[in-house]
Amino acid sequence: MIMWLGLLIPFFGTTLGSAVVFFVKNKKNELLSRCFSGIASGVMVAASIWSLLIPAMEQEKNILAIVLGIFLGALLLLFLDCIVPHMHPGTNDEEGKESHLKKTTKLVFAVTLHNIPEGMAVGIVLAHAIQTGNLFSSLALSIGIAIQNFPEGAILSLPLKSNGYSKHKAFLVGALSGIVEPVFGYVTILFSNWILQCLPLCLSFAAGAMLFVVVEELVPEMAQGKHSNLPTLSFLFGFCIMMILDVVLG
Repeated sequence: MIMWLGLLIPFFGTTLGSAVVFFVKNKKNELLSRCFSGIASGVMVAASIWSLLIPAMEQEKNILAIVLGIFLGALLLLFLDCIVPHMHPGTNDEEGKESHLKKTTKLVFAVTLHNIPEGMAVGIVLAHAIQTGNLFSSLALSIGIAIQNFPEGAILSLPLKSNGYSKHKAFLVGALSGIVEPVFGYVTILFSNWILQCLPLCLSFAAGAMLFVVVEELVPEMAQGKHSNLPTLSFLFGFCIMMILDVVLG
């Protein structure tokens, strides 16, 4: 029961964030979107450190193995970033292979891309928690990712609305973009026997993938334009929330 709760909590965060589209009247609230990116960045950085890298370093004394995992995770996301056509919601920069896909489809692909490492991270932590029998502590990462997914859901649903989608359709597409996380989380758990044999490498792998997303996508969206004070404070807010969750529940 707790395993399924851990897998689904992040999806609930995306769904709630997508519901913001029903309450925000301004279709293009740039500062709000930048603050949302800041919160998401802070949570992901803190989760990478406290929930993934620190546990990995506690189990693996060879720091080079941790470094290898970080770069392997980042390289996977770099590969996906290069081949999957997508558009960053905040900057409207198009990346990946050229295609004739609609702008809205590319926006959905962009969010889906960085939901993959988040789902993997939750799955890896849950797999370890199942082995140790301490499932409750694994909920810290799930709750943290859910908090991070709240702004992500809004970052997607609001641009969809501004591009002509109805509120209900923008909400539905935004919410469904988060289904990738429980799917990848569950698939990761299915490979738990292999994962637990090289757990430090897998933990650092997930951390590297998440950090790549933060630096390559979320931070540029947060810092674009003038007056980045509020988005920066939003980053610190997200970081502290995730840090507190991990200390309290971990």
